[in-house]
Amino acid sequence: MTKYTDRELTTLLRGPESETVERKRSRLDRTGIRRNICAFANDLAGRGIAGVIFVGVEDDGTCAGIDVDDQLLRILGQMRSDGAIFPLPLMSVDKKVLDGCELAVVTVQPSITLPVRFQGQVWIKVGPTVQAASPDEEHHLAERYHAADLPFDHWPSNATLADLDLAFIEQTYLPKAVAQEVLEQNQRTIDDQLYSLRLTTRDQPTRGALIAFGKYPRRWSPGAFVQFLRLDGEDLTAPIRLQARLSGRLDEVLQRLDQLIRLAITGRTDITSGLVEVSSPDYPRTAIRQLMHNAVLHRTYETEHAPVRLYWFSNRIEIQSPGGLYGNVTSANIGTGETAYRNPLLAEIMHHLGFARNFGMGLPVAKKAMEANGNPPLEFDFSPTRVIVRLRPAP
Repeated sequence: MTKYTDRELTTLLRGPESETVERKRSRLDRTGIRRNICAFANDLAGRGIAGVIFVGVEDDGTCAGIDVDDQLLRILGQMRSDGAIFPLPLMSVDKKVLDGCELAVVTVQPSITLPVRFQGQVWIKVGPTVQAASPDEEHHLAERYHAADLPFDHWPSNATLADLDLAFIEQTYLPKAVAQEVLEQNQRTIDDQLYSLRLTTRDQPTRGALIAFGKYPRRWSPGAFVQFLRLDGEDLTAPIRLQARLSGRLDEVLQRLDQLIRLAITGRTDITSGLVEVSSPDYPRTAIRQLMHNAVLHRTYETEHAPVRLYWFSNRIEIQSPGGLYGNVTSANIGTGETAYRNPLLAEIMHHLGFARNFGMGLPVAKKAMEANGNPPLEFDFSPTRVIVRLRPAP
């Protein structure tokens, strides 16, 4: 990972724009900044060093004199995880004073999960300019990615393309994941698109593709299902009111899960001073959905064959996700927006299918929904092999 000192940044600032340096006058050129983030992450030249975007500098290198406040730094930082760039780039945003000029410095590391797209289009740096990648350049990036040390959901399998729901991928997923102008280029076959999106290793589906789009996902990942259990009591010995084992294509699993959550939620009736009855849920559906999506996304699939479990007791809900906390997420910072993805390909797929919007916001959204509904705070239980979150009903 490239880390520049202030002296090195000053040298880059004084030099011309290049394959690793870009200047922007202000944050208003958000599309241009995102394209450069995408291009630096792709690192077509294979230099293996970080690209730098100086925000607050004119094209000729003179200081633009902008106010680098917390809002600007926050806007730039959110470009990483607002759902426009996939896979999520590794980048940092810092406030600096270089050569007497106050500016924001966005440092983007080369990605190993290639190619990276902004709004469904692959962007690259050619000298000082940002350009849309050609099919050959996109293929080159894909070849480089397949040679890297990859996370589990990028691993190849011994399945065949016949094990994928190719009709769903072509008709539903590709239009969501790839820009229309790219799809319309005749030379890009369905095989090329699957390969570029990391769904195949040319002739074999990746593990993530089988979990998301497989006809029988459990054949390849035995834990790829959700167990739903609604109990009429406070422990597992209580009578069962509703149960289901959900497996199959990922979007269908999550849609059926949402239907079960709707059925299980009950309302409470309040009488106001005006004698108007107001029905309120015991749990906010938004919170349960966000937590379940998180559990499916962040669980470990390679070492655990247990399912994601949703146990709905009379006095609480317990959601169990196999695998402990991952990466830089800890018990101290969980729910603060800190992000680390054990399954980055699944994160990308879930985003395009509408099940994950702004990354790192699932837990904050769930916490906010619980608070707004009058529920007690979420409770967490962490171990090396699982994460449990408990929800208590609104009083």
